[in-house]
Amino acid sequence: MKKLFALILALCMVFALCACGQTAAPAESAAPAESEAPAEESAAPEATGWAPDGPVTLVVAYKAGNGTDVTARILAQYAEKYVGQTIVVENVDGGSGSIGWSQIAAAEPDGMTIGFMNLPNFNSSIVKGLGTYTTEDFAAICNHVTETSLVLVRADDDRFATIEDLVAYAKENNTVASTNGAQASNHIGAQAFANSAGFKYTDLPQGNTADELTSLLGGEADWCVAKVADIAGRTDVRALASFSTERLAEMPDVPTLGEKGFYDQWLGSSRCVVAPAGVSDEVIAFYEEAFRLTMEDPEYLEAAASFATDYKNAADTAALIQQQQEFTEGLAEGFWYE
Repeated sequence: MKKLFALILALCMVFALCACGQTAAPAESAAPAESEAPAEESAAPEATGWAPDGPVTLVVAYKAGNGTDVTARILAQYAEKYVGQTIVVENVDGGSGSIGWSQIAAAEPDGMTIGFMNLPNFNSSIVKGLGTYTTEDFAAICNHVTETSLVLVRADDDRFATIEDLVAYAKENNTVASTNGAQASNHIGAQAFANSAGFKYTDLPQGNTADELTSLLGGEADWCVAKVADIAGRTDVRALASFSTERLAEMPDVPTLGEKGFYDQWLGSSRCVVAPAGVSDEVIAFYEEAFRLTMEDPEYLEAAASFATDYKNAADTAALIQQQQEFTEGLAEGFWYE
């Protein structure tokens, strides 16, 4: 009886050992699959403790086809590889950008809604009281594009072969300049140019750059100021001068205003990615790294060759937003004329 009991006990131990061996095997065979799959499908940055769990909304505070929209869609397309989710661009036009920025500020700070902030248009909207937000209602993620401003005319306008032709004409005639909104970035540029050249003009605010260019091409305006990315690939407008301290590499034949004796400082626009205030540090770190990797990606750089990618991290972007706020508030005295 004892021998029978010992035999049964030995058999039980064998079965138990076999069972343990069977549960261990799948774990060993699963390990290679886990290390191989992500390399093919995702290049997302290392985990920061947070990652989006569904489609991400990227708010652009201007209509489709605007310079910001064009650059945002290229960024979104290539950033999906690093974000690991679909990025949906949502155009929220109106109020010189203030409606879109209000929507970003009011969004849940869960990292699922981010958006573009255009400087100094955003800052000007605060100075003018177009929205109830302040700089404190947003969290900086990164800068995407820094664009230099240009003085533009219609390509077929024979009156203005040079910037000197425009200035001479404007001193003798009341010209009309279309802008992207009263005291917005292109209006600031038009005012800086006119002040330095010693003439006055009539401002025709349109609310966004796409409509501003349409107004120029339709003959409602004689000239305007817009940024390099706004006219990428276009042949219906011509640049007479740039707001840069040196000639732009992509436009070597276009003089600077400074070399012609006019406004001699850089002027333009920065396009930043921001989130609603209150998002966690992990959210900021995730997007900061994802967009940095995107803006270093060779495929992105090829697609974005027509505009000036200028990555800045979250801290530097936050400082830029504040600097542009101080700059815009300083324009209130002695810059504008009625």
